[in-house]
Amino acid sequence: MPRIPILGDTAEIAEKGLGGLEHNFLTARIEDLVNWSRARSLMPATFGLACCAIEMMATGGSHYDIARFGMETFRASPRQADVMIVSGRVSQKMAPVLRQIYDQMMEPKWVISMGVCASSGGMFNNYAIVQGVDQIVPVDVYAPGCPPGPETLLHAIVTLHKMIESDELVKRRDANGGGAGVTVEQRDGQTATQIVLSR
Repeated sequence: MPRIPILGDTAEIAEKGLGGLEHNFLTARIEDLVNWSRARSLMPATFGLACCAIEMMATGGSHYDIARFGMETFRASPRQADVMIVSGRVSQKMAPVLRQIYDQMMEPKWVISMGVCASSGGMFNNYAIVQGVDQIVPVDVYAPGCPPGPETLLHAIVTLHKMIESDELVKRRDANGGGAGVTVEQRDGQTATQIVLSR
C-alpha cells in the first residue's frame, strides 16, 4: 500500500522548508481564506432602475434564493455593501447619484451590470440615457438580456464569486485599467432572434 503524505514529504520539507508543506486547512494562505470568505459574504447594494429590477427581486425570492450564496441581505446603505447590481437604464441625471453611491461603498467593491440597457443603453440610443454604465463605474460582470432572467443573474453572481475566490478579478482589473469586463452567457432561454408574441 503506498504511503500518503499528510503534511508533505519530509525530503521536500527539508529542501524547501515550510514551502514544502501541502496546502490544507492548516497551512492555507491567509489571502486564500480571505478571498474564500469574501466570495461567500457579499452584500449587494441594489440599484434597480427599470424592468430588470423586477428580475433582480425575483432572484432574491424563495424560488431562486440567493441566500444560499450568502447574499440574502440587500443593503439600503452603500456603506454596508460591497457589490452593486445595476439593473436597468441609467439616465444622465441618475449617473452622478450612481457614482456617489459607488464611491461610498466599502473596498473591495464589485459591479454587476444587469441587462442590455445598463450595459450599452439598449434601445434607448439618445442623449438622455448613458450608453453603458461602464462610463460611470468600472463593471466586473455583464449579465446580458432584455431583461435577463434570474438564472442569468445567478450565473453572473456565481461567476463573480469564482473570480473573487481565485484572485482573477484583481488581475483582470489591473490589465483593463477598470472593471474586469467579463460577459456571462444567458441561462434563461432567451436568444437574440426569439420573438415573443402577445396573445
